Amino acid sequence: MKKPRFIKRRGLFRLLTGLPANSYAVFLLLFLLAGCGHPPTLVHRYILEYPSPVIPASPQFGEVIKVELFSVAQAFNSPAMVYQPNPFKSDTYHYHRWRVNPGNMVTDYLLRDLRNSGLFKAALPAGSAGKSRFLLEGGVEEIQEIDEPDGWKAALALNITLLDLSRPELTERVVFQKNYRALEPLTEKTPQGLVQGMSRAMQQLSAQIITDIYQAAAKGSK
Repeated sequence: MKKPRFIKRRGLFRLLTGLPANSYAVFLLLFLLAGCGHPPTLVHRYILEYPSPVIPASPQFGEVIKVELFSVAQAFNSPAMVYQPNPFKSDTYHYHRWRVNPGNMVTDYLLRDLRNSGLFKAALPAGSAGKSRFLLEGGVEEIQEIDEPDGWKAALALNITLLDLSRPELTERVVFQKNYRALEPLTEKTPQGLVQGMSRAMQQLSAQIITDIYQAAAKGSK
């Protein structure tokens, strides 16, 4: 024979009445909060979007290059979308964020553009098992919106170092090292406008970086 349901409720009542007064208040508060929760706030997440830059036709360099995951300056080392409303002041958009950390995002797009350029025999991520002669390291020094009197701009600054792993001496492995920075005006003063401007900045720097490392690698191999 099944027990009536009120027995379970009676057990709960006995449990509650047996608690100290302060414990009962805490239990009741938690019960009420659990029934009155609010849904999470909608957060918009963005990625860069641009076609791989067109690199001037050149003979393919018959070597493999790997791209190390880019480091990120501490001020930008999160998915937060940073903007600078005034000099010496920094803030973030509360409900708009990058889909991934800027270091991962920049690395992925540069690797894609290197592959699409066809200038190297292969372009691989650093964690892949294949062997490579060249290693590209880099860092994201700046990725933010700058609000200036003459207009809002997307600012992207990268540094890169190209290493030739075939050279036995560590001090001789650095083939090329350079800092890059692009400023792109925002067509609209919104987070969406920032993403569009940052995409153009990344496309511009990617073309410069690929051309430079190709020329440096080819020259260093002679």
